[in-house]
Amino acid sequence: MLKKIVVIGPESTGKSSLCEALANHFHTIWCKEYAREYLLKNGTDYTFDNLLEIAKGQIALEDDCIKKIENKNPATDNRQQTTENILFIDTDMYVMKVWCEYVFGNCHSFILQQIVERKYDLYLLCNTDLPWVRDELREYPDEKNRKELFQIYLDILINQNVPFKIVSGEGNERLQSAIDAVRSFI
Repeated sequence: MLKKIVVIGPESTGKSSLCEALANHFHTIWCKEYAREYLLKNGTDYTFDNLLEIAKGQIALEDDCIKKIENKNPATDNRQQTTENILFIDTDMYVMKVWCEYVFGNCHSFILQQIVERKYDLYLLCNTDLPWVRDELREYPDEKNRKELFQIYLDILINQNVPFKIVSGEGNERLQSAIDAVRSFI
């Protein structure tokens, strides 16, 4: 059975790097963040409606990754769990919800409906203990905003019924923390 593990957190907390490293470690694939591709192509002057497009693109990308894993590993025995049956996902609809509400004070009903409908097995919440790194897409270099966003994500995870682990540390320490969380889960 496919296990879907989502990596979330404020910008510049190492989500993409962590997803890629976890996928490599566990010999599987990862689902990239669609927003990065979208904003690089369309520019950073986005609107509320653009966030709906980004959310739909993220869902489509995630569904494509799920199909790749399912086609590669047809279920022959539901009791068999290999690390190839894990999908690491960089960003989900909780991130889209926070982004919509933080920037525009409102959230698209599509995003809220996807939060209800889509199910995940584990969340890894990236702490803000990494230094913020400038990037043409990043908006919140202020430590106050980063900590505020981290707290919003933490509150969301506390109030839902899927296990989560906060991932902290730099470099190998951060990766090992995430690997340990995944291993204890699977």
